[in-house]
Amino acid sequence: MRITTIGVLGCGQVAQGIAQNVAHAKLDVVMWDEQENWLRGGVAGIELAIDHEISRWGLTVGDKKAILKRIKTTTNRQDLKAAQILIEAKGQTFEEKRDLFLEMESVCPETTMFMTNTTTISISDIQRHLRLPERLIGLHFILPIPASVIVEVVKGIRTSEAVVHETKRLMDTLGKRAIEIYEYPGFVTSRIILPMINTAVQVLMEGLATADDIDDAIHLGYNLSLGPLALADQIGIDVVLDSLDSIYRNLGDPTYRPSPLLRKMVREGKLGLKSGEGFFKYDERRRRVAKA
Repeated sequence: MRITTIGVLGCGQVAQGIAQNVAHAKLDVVMWDEQENWLRGGVAGIELAIDHEISRWGLTVGDKKAILKRIKTTTNRQDLKAAQILIEAKGQTFEEKRDLFLEMESVCPETTMFMTNTTTISISDIQRHLRLPERLIGLHFILPIPASVIVEVVKGIRTSEAVVHETKRLMDTLGKRAIEIYEYPGFVTSRIILPMINTAVQVLMEGLATADDIDDAIHLGYNLSLGPLALADQIGIDVVLDSLDSIYRNLGDPTYRPSPLLRKMVREGKLGLKSGEGFFKYDERRRRVAKA
């Protein structure tokens, strides 16, 4: 199959990263969501991310123009018919994802491949409700998506091998290595990284060290690109909390029981990078603000 256009469902942080990555790979993007103002915010988020890369010499102004030119936004589901692949990064619950794909089945040609970004929702469970379940596959993009070189690829019980092959081919086009894993709550990366974040949050709550010192201990001590608290800010503290809750419900393993501090921060609207404050503070250009 010749892939020229990718539909992206949603315009939040993950959808923004996917759209930017796809457009940078010289494929056209149709970004769909229900509200024009949400879409405008999504494009503004992409521009901010590109500007950040330009400031680090990772992209050029010419790259920015080319990427943005390839991204079209729409609130009309019919515009998604032009896409050979739909990547869903909008639904937060099983019901939302199921209903989105049921809608897309009524809109898109039977040849359109469906992909959903998740670490906690069963692909096989969604497939049970679809007329053509073999065309659905699961993905887990790792933030920041344009910079990450890994994507987890998860087959449902009824995912066809042809869809697996095309998915790996697309990931190669996007400059990513596809890691094929078995369907299981949390997949691989979240199962490993979330307990580290949760433990770091608990250590902070218990007053053992400051957020800066906790992150420096792990970031510098183990030569990681980010400390666990900065990583939580980047992922979104609400996403971290939801993911831990979901894995804990599915596995019953207390390792994944969220720290009370995570719930407190979500209640207070301190969601990390996207809200301007989490464990650290950020300016309007998404740059971390140094302590006075």
